[in-house]
Amino acid sequence: MVNRKLWTSSVLTAAMAMAASFARGQEPPPLPHPMMQEVATPGVPPFGPAIELMGFEGMHGGKVVTGAPFSGIAVSETTQTLADGNHITRKVQTNLYRDSQGRFRKEVNLSGVGLLTEAGQPETFIVIHDPVANVGYSLEPERKVARRTSMEGPRTKAIVKDRMASRLQKGLADGTVQKEDLGTQTINGLTATGARYTRTIPAGQIGNEKPINSVYEEWYSNDLQLVVKSARNDPRFGTRTYTLTNIQRAEPDASLFQLPTGYTLKEGGPRKHAHGELPPPPPSLE
Repeated sequence: MVNRKLWTSSVLTAAMAMAASFARGQEPPPLPHPMMQEVATPGVPPFGPAIELMGFEGMHGGKVVTGAPFSGIAVSETTQTLADGNHITRKVQTNLYRDSQGRFRKEVNLSGVGLLTEAGQPETFIVIHDPVANVGYSLEPERKVARRTSMEGPRTKAIVKDRMASRLQKGLADGTVQKEDLGTQTINGLTATGARYTRTIPAGQIGNEKPINSVYEEWYSNDLQLVVKSARNDPRFGTRTYTLTNIQRAEPDASLFQLPTGYTLKEGGPRKHAHGELPPPPPSLE
């Protein structure tokens, strides 16, 4: 059985690998557990295999947004129903910061999924994207380690977005995906435009006896150029909600986007497991 410490390490490693891949404009690697969520790109519903850690809703394939500074708290919550009727609920909080130059910082707290450090504190990781200096950092606060990667290629390159957009267009064309415009509403002080996507997997396509409907709803703020609220309901994976709260439009402190003092700087992206690949998740987080 893989112990909690090793699996925690695998989660953080995989998450930082994904962040580093975005910084380089490359396709992120798959992540090893159902708690991972898809990359959320406005207008492209996240159907298909899970590849993103909860809390990364604002990633948007590495898109750089200037002239729209803000800070906020994003809350992602997933609920799974087991065959015996039992429920598993996990909640992850992410602090988000973006300055006028498009620099972005994400602080992900994993205490809501039962991941703690050896000292018993909530496990966290931090990602900083700095398109001004053309560099990205993955910070490991517990170990005081910072891993630096260059941000090569066009900053707006988004392989994942293009792939998912192509799948969406195919689904809309063949009728397996239906889109419904939900109009506009005010969410946490921001005007947001809503859309609902329903994807149907026909009976027998993946061994399913009956058709499977997966529904994704999102509310997008043109002002912030971010998804501010979303919800997904998929009988295979459970339900997930995402909400951006405590939104402040002031310029964040510049120090948030700089390498902190006291950290050991390493090059070349996230650390790897000793055997060169990520271990599987434990059967339980208990």
